[in-house]
Amino acid sequence: MIKIENITKSYGEKENRVNVLKGISLEINDGDFAVILGASGSGKSTLLNVMSGLERPDSGKVSYGSEDITVLSDDKLTSFRKDNTGFIFQQYYLLPNMTAEKNVKMGAELAGNTNYGEVIEAVGLKEKKHKYPSELSGGEQQRVSIARALSKNPKVLFMDEPTGALDEKTGRSVLDYILKLQKEKHFTAVMVTHNSNIAETANTVIRMNSGEITEISTNTNQKGAYEIGW
Repeated sequence: MIKIENITKSYGEKENRVNVLKGISLEINDGDFAVILGASGSGKSTLLNVMSGLERPDSGKVSYGSEDITVLSDDKLTSFRKDNTGFIFQQYYLLPNMTAEKNVKMGAELAGNTNYGEVIEAVGLKEKKHKYPSELSGGEQQRVSIARALSKNPKVLFMDEPTGALDEKTGRSVLDYILKLQKEKHFTAVMVTHNSNIAETANTVIRMNSGEITEISTNTNQKGAYEIGW
């Protein structure tokens, strides 16, 4: 279980200080697929970053089971992320001097996974696995970043608008694969999105506004990627 207790986070100094997270408390069960919804500036991406250990909160506590990651040293926090989490962001963060296949392999090697070719094929990149990022479209680069994260076999997968750069056909295909793999592998998934339709595929829907959680609901009728609007 991921347990967040009274998290605050701000940026800037003195009169320019902006309170982004205002006392957030939340629990996400193991194996859950949670979607965080909110308008731009609501704090949803900052919450994802703090929850995943990419950023430290100003105050409060983030626990994975009995382990409080907010008190870990930088080195131990880095090791925790390497061993437990995968990330898919709006930015692709691909290594430009590596082919698509080698970018994915880099993630797979962290988990000792030798079947990363299956992930490459599943996201529709089999024919372009030897291409470099500069030779791929934006949507194709995003699919490489998705394959890299999934090939790591993470215990928790964090996603910030993972289908935002994809056309509808590709977006549905990638989302369908994420959902199927999540059910098969039973990892916990947390996705930030502004697309309320995608929330229909989740177990838990967390709505945010102005740095606060306004509603947490449970989906009793989860839909598939091809059953929702886009």
